[in-house]
Amino acid sequence: MEYIVLYFLIINIVGLIIMKVDKQRAIKHQYRISEQTLWAIAIIGGAIGAALGMNIFRHKTKHLSFKIGFPLLAVVDLFLILYNLS
Repeated sequence: MEYIVLYFLIINIVGLIIMKVDKQRAIKHQYRISEQTLWAIAIIGGAIGAALGMNIFRHKTKHLSFKIGFPLLAVVDLFLILYNLS
């Protein structure tokens, strides 16, 4: 069970960082992280970090799929974390 919690912690840190990096690349007009990669990180458990990153860095907030999808996946992730802790 500790490994599951550790996994969720690490993947959410990755989700947060990847949103920051993509925002910085967007500002500098550099090669971007694909939306497919952003979604993949969120789907495999990093949605809480990605949703936080989206709001903290104001990134992808105009995209309805991200604006709705990341928070919904974050709720699912939170439920899974709490379920595994009980």
